[in-house]
Amino acid sequence: MCTLRRFVLWLDVPVEEATNKKILKYIDVLLSDRLQPKTINCHLDSIRGFYEYLRDVENLPIPNPVRRGYTLRLSRPLPRYVRDEEIGKFFCVVRKPRDRALFMLMLRCGLRVEEVANLSLGALDLKRRKIIVEEGKGGKGRVVYISNDALDALLQYLRGRPSSRAKKLFLVEKGTYSGKPISVRGIQKRIEYYARKARMKVSCHQLRHTMATQLLNADADLVTIQDLLGHSRIKTTQRYCKVSNLKVQRDYFKAMEEVMRRFP
Repeated sequence: MCTLRRFVLWLDVPVEEATNKKILKYIDVLLSDRLQPKTINCHLDSIRGFYEYLRDVENLPIPNPVRRGYTLRLSRPLPRYVRDEEIGKFFCVVRKPRDRALFMLMLRCGLRVEEVANLSLGALDLKRRKIIVEEGKGGKGRVVYISNDALDALLQYLRGRPSSRAKKLFLVEKGTYSGKPISVRGIQKRIEYYARKARMKVSCHQLRHTMATQLLNADADLVTIQDLLGHSRIKTTQRYCKVSNLKVQRDYFKAMEEVMRRFP
């Protein structure tokens, strides 16, 4: 109730005369008080609920000044990545060829877990060392490329892959569903198993984030990383710049050397 009381005390017109413009001004006040977006959204929910009560319970013909779209977007956490020393620690416990191939395609090709689960044998072009991702996020396809270590892991799996009529690349190898395509949840359970075994935190999406971070640190162009990850907007890819400090550090010292050379 204190959130609603604060609004009513701030309001300089009767409650029934509040407009959407007043709500926008109130949001600015809350922002100037340095309230977090999540807290501001709670304020807006209280005000919206109050006006709904007046309309639905008290039967007062008062329009609700808090429109549906009046919520602040919550900031998304920066993508987490696996450090170089932790990558070796993780793959030390991944012995099964299928699982090594699964995780290497996420780490080196930047594939999402859904994309790995949906990969078909026909999507592989091993001679040209590329994979055609036909069912990417948003239904958009793209081409990704296979590094040497990912190719080795993939070839090792293919040599021992169980014979099956399934066109999907990765199959269940034990139990009732042996020979059937492995599911997204099945892949997630495998990485959870190995994470516990290695005594570390790692997820499928973190492996994808790791590829982007490593490429950025190796001075790969941001647009190139965007294409490889299948991001529709460059802003999504730019989030990795906040994570990848090594490139910023190198760029700074390199530029500063040039500055000092010009202006000793």
